[in-house]
Amino acid sequence: METFRRLEGTVAALCRSNIDTDQIIPKQFLKRIERTGFGDVLFFDWRYKDDGTPNPDFELNQPKFAGASILVTGRNFGCGSSREHAPWALRDYGIRAIIAPSFADIFYNNCFKTGLLPVILPEERVEELAKKTGAAGGYVATVDLEHECIVDADGLHTTFTVDPFRRHCLMNALDEIALTLEHTDEIAQYEARRPAWLPHAADGGSARSQPRRH
Repeated sequence: METFRRLEGTVAALCRSNIDTDQIIPKQFLKRIERTGFGDVLFFDWRYKDDGTPNPDFELNQPKFAGASILVTGRNFGCGSSREHAPWALRDYGIRAIIAPSFADIFYNNCFKTGLLPVILPEERVEELAKKTGAAGGYVATVDLEHECIVDADGLHTTFTVDPFRRHCLMNALDEIALTLEHTDEIAQYEARRPAWLPHAADGGSARSQPRRH
C-alpha cells in the first residue's frame, strides 16, 4: 500500500447519487483476485458503448477529466455489494481521493485498505467543488490529509476530518499485516513464554507435542 499525505491532482465530477459497486466494477470482472488490472473496466457499463468504443456521454470520458486522481461524486457512493474490487478498480484507474457527502459503510472501510482516501464533506461543499470542474482546461485541487483540508489556487480552503487511527495508517501505508508486523518483537516474546505443547504461530497454529498425562 502507498502512503497518502498530500495529493495535488485533476478533479473529475460524477454527479450522481447511490452509485453502487456493480456500476463501479460489474460482476463479470470479479474473477481475478489480484488488485491490479481493473482500471480499464471501471464503470464499464457507463464508460463504453455496446460496440466497445468509449461512450462520449459518460462524464469521465470528457477530455478535461483525463488523468484525474480526485473524484467528486454524490451521496451514498459505493452502496450495494461489499466487493473489494470496487476500490481496487478506482485505485487502478488512478483515483486516490473520493469526495462525497456520504459513503456506504463497507466501501468506506475498504477504501482505507486500498490506499484510497474517502473524504466526507457537506453536500453544498461537494456541489461547489463539482461546479469548479466545469472549466474546460480541467480543475486542479490539493487534498491534504496531514492537515485535513482541501485547497485550490482560487483560495478555496475547506476542512474535513478522518478517524485518527485510519489517518495514521494511510499516512504510513499500514494495512492489517503491516500493523501486525510492527509488533513482531512482542509476538516473539509471547510465543517464547507459551508452553511447547500449546499451538504456536511459527508452526502454523499446531501444537509441537502433546502434554503428558499423569
